Amino acid sequence: MPDFNDQVVAEFRANHGKVGGPFEGAPLLLLHTVGAKSGADRLSPLMYLPDGDRYVIFASKAGADTNPAWYHNILANPAARIEVGDDTFDVVAQEIRGDERDALYRKQAELYSGFADYEKKTTRVIPVVALSAS
Repeated sequence: MPDFNDQVVAEFRANHGKVGGPFEGAPLLLLHTVGAKSGADRLSPLMYLPDGDRYVIFASKAGADTNPAWYHNILANPAARIEVGDDTFDVVAQEIRGDERDALYRKQAELYSGFADYEKKTTRVIPVVALSAS
């Protein structure tokens, strides 16, 4: 049986980047990274916040006390690839810190209240990463 992410990826690709369920109506992208330890290709469906020509993603892991694997992968290798709708292109990742990070996270939490809940569930500062076309 396919796992949740596999189902989201299949639905995303079949419907030009649109999915139902908990992501219905939300901007979603597929992030391709290389495993920091394994070197294997990894794929993660993620909500994003459009910010000019950047795609901003959040290492929320639903409020877990640890960062998601994709975050470690992208720190080790900031060159990545994303799928947005029917388009696929290369990006470079940059972690956003300080006031800019706080403003972007606050904006995402205002748009999607689950992100405010994630922040309340954990003591860590949830990393914010900007993806820019390379």
